[in-house]
Amino acid sequence: MINQWNNLRHKKLKGFTLLEMLLVILVISVLMLLFVPNLSKQKDRVTETGNAAVVKLVENQAELYELSQGSKPSLSQLKADGSITEKQEKAYQDYYDKHKNEKARLSN
Repeated sequence: MINQWNNLRHKKLKGFTLLEMLLVILVISVLMLLFVPNLSKQKDRVTETGNAAVVKLVENQAELYELSQGSKPSLSQLKADGSITEKQEKAYQDYYDKHKNEKARLSN
C-alpha cells in the first residue's frame, strides 16, 4: 500500500498549469479587444451603405411617380401610394438627418 502511494506521488500528471491557462485567456482577451471594435465599425459602415441605397431607391420611385402623375411627390405621397414602405421613408429621413450638408430632393 505504501508502495502504491509513493508511485502516485512521483508519477507526473499530464495537464495544463494555471499559468498556461491564464496565458491563453490573456491572448484571447487581447484578440477580442482588437476585433470587437472593428466589427462595430463595420456594422455602421454597412448600415450607412444600406441607407444610401434606400435613398437612391426612394428618389427613383419619386421619378417614376412624377412621370406617371405629372407632379413631384412628397415622401408621404409616395408612402400613401404604396411606392415606398414606412421603413424606407424612415431610412431616407435618417440619411439626410445624418448628412446635413446634402439636401434632400423630397419633402415630407
